[in-house]
Amino acid sequence: MASISLRGVQKAYGDSVPVIRDVNLEIGKNEFCVFLGPSGCGKSTLLRMIAGLEDVTDGDISIGGKLMNDVSAAQRGVAMVFQSYALFPHMTVYENMAFGLKLAKTPKAAIDRKVREAAHILQLEALLDRYPKALSGGQRQRVAIGRAIVREPGVFLFDEPLSNLDATLRGQTRIEIARLHKQFANASVVYVTHDQIEAMTLADKIVLLHSGKDTERYGSIAQIGAPLDLYHRPASRFVAGFIGSPRMNFLPASVTSIDAGGVTVTLAGSAESVTLPRDGRRTAVGAPVTLGVRPEHLEPADLRTFDRDAPSALTLTRTVTLVESLGEHSYVHLDQPDGTVLIAKAPGDARLQSGDNAQFRAPATACHLFGDDGFAITALESIEHPV
Repeated sequence: MASISLRGVQKAYGDSVPVIRDVNLEIGKNEFCVFLGPSGCGKSTLLRMIAGLEDVTDGDISIGGKLMNDVSAAQRGVAMVFQSYALFPHMTVYENMAFGLKLAKTPKAAIDRKVREAAHILQLEALLDRYPKALSGGQRQRVAIGRAIVREPGVFLFDEPLSNLDATLRGQTRIEIARLHKQFANASVVYVTHDQIEAMTLADKIVLLHSGKDTERYGSIAQIGAPLDLYHRPASRFVAGFIGSPRMNFLPASVTSIDAGGVTVTLAGSAESVTLPRDGRRTAVGAPVTLGVRPEHLEPADLRTFDRDAPSALTLTRTVTLVESLGEHSYVHLDQPDGTVLIAKAPGDARLQSGDNAQFRAPATACHLFGDDGFAITALESIEHPV
């Protein structure tokens, strides 16, 4: 098993603006780390630098405590699974899985044992004599994973391995990858995806990356943490808007008072206000702020059991413009004074329809507050986020 360390890593092509800026990251032994972010943020580039397929412009990459900047990809002890499967069409499943071992001059008996063990784990035993063209997309991806497994590497690198699969196969293969990580407890995994469901369900640690001009101002990394840390404690409006589906609602507001109980804000264009348990030292009375609330925390008021007059909740009265009925629950679209759309979550049997005027509430502890710079105004230490 091997840990991975990135110190001050940057990547630029020629004299162009760096696509990766100032990445400092520690990936522990047996850790499942997911690189997540929008298209073009450099996720795959960062992965390829770890693999040795891209040179590092600046900074150091170490694997297992050894500096790897000048070590070839073949000598790094890592195995990579590509988005496109990269199987040899003229080779059988068995031959594809055995190919790397043959290049390494592994004894024939050891090759056969390793290939058949991997095939058993991945349920490919009945397919070993087939060619890739006779396999489904999910089966081809399992073969690509099997080719990596037989090498018994200290590090597995996955570059968007599920993006070519349909929704059902993505779910099934995601479960298989999670199971494999538990089974191969000696290996660390670095996994690239733009799909936050994959990231939230697979990762021990998420590295969320900025893109575009944000990298010039903040560096490439927006936040590092466990999935629920990024969900409950986003460091910035960017993180809050990227993690969660549907995305977090953002409401412009201003600070109206600050005291020991927290920060009171009033929404723009209305008299609606809420007191949030936030550290007032990060803002000032009159300062513009953004109030964030996730759709799943904003529900019809008649579902809430706390005192309707208590100041510990955000209460909004809005006109329903659309109801998305999904069975168990519905997403309710609400009209905003500024013409934007606010989304709330309601039970599937809630009797709401377009044109209704309804009241919705969210606990103050479930709301988020962001300063004019886009960074989160942190919670008071005594307050815990709801789970």
